[in-house]
Amino acid sequence: MKQSLDYKLIFALAAVGIIWGTTFLGIRVAVETIPPWFVTSIRQGLAGLIMMTILLFKKEMKWIGWGNFKQQLIPSVLMIVIANGFTTIAEKTLPSGLASVISALSPILIFLGSILVGLQKMSFKGFVGVLIGFSGVVFIFKDGLGSFLDADYRTGMMFMGFAILAWAIGTIYTKTHANKSNNIVLNLFYQFTSASCIQLVLASIFSPNPDFSSWSSRSIFAALYLSIFGSVIAFFSYSYALKHVTAVQVSILAYINTIIAVFLGWLLLDEVITIDFIIATALIILGVFIVNYKKKEKRTL
Repeated sequence: MKQSLDYKLIFALAAVGIIWGTTFLGIRVAVETIPPWFVTSIRQGLAGLIMMTILLFKKEMKWIGWGNFKQQLIPSVLMIVIANGFTTIAEKTLPSGLASVISALSPILIFLGSILVGLQKMSFKGFVGVLIGFSGVVFIFKDGLGSFLDADYRTGMMFMGFAILAWAIGTIYTKTHANKSNNIVLNLFYQFTSASCIQLVLASIFSPNPDFSSWSSRSIFAALYLSIFGSVIAFFSYSYALKHVTAVQVSILAYINTIIAVFLGWLLLDEVITIDFIIATALIILGVFIVNYKKKEKRTL
């Protein structure tokens, strides 16, 4: 019997691949005039309000209990506060295209982490993919090693490193623990709201006297876009996809994010795409593809 296509899953995967590709550009525009922690706090706070409105309308708003709340708080801190927050800080100094290429390493970290926790088996093919992906990162640094002397560049790269590590750990945790509850909207409400509160505290610490009059309408609209599309729609789609396929399979969408982000950065922000940058991107994508590619098994009669 032929298995029917799961159109909801296809839509969820497409939403993650396309929308999160555009968010690198959105973040870069938002942080032009708004301090990074305020961008993330506004983004997640509004997303939490949207989720709460949906829950109230459906009469599903309720306390989930301390046990489930703890399970939602862990991915909230890892994936939203740290991964999303640090990516936003990194893009204050890094081009959106470069940030997206570095983030394309997260599937390899998820692959290695999945092996450690028993969600994935190690293979020679996987090892080769990891090496090729890593060589792409080295290639990015080939001409820019001297740039590490630039404190801004070094800081941005450090924040991106912590961001992709936190994202990988959060994804694996969500797949193994926090995904047991069926109400994705309710879970995301608690994740977004918790993250927004933490990020608001961080914003008040690192940007204690914000000049709201200097916030451009362009940056504000970018923050609203990040909230509605980057958080509400994309995080819901990501959570839905994680319920139906493996963490590694969902994570390979990062290379679609990269292609879209690099293209939009070039098209709209005049970010330079060099031959080395294209080669590095291709190596990372190839590495991710090798890690995740599976041959279809031939049916034996």
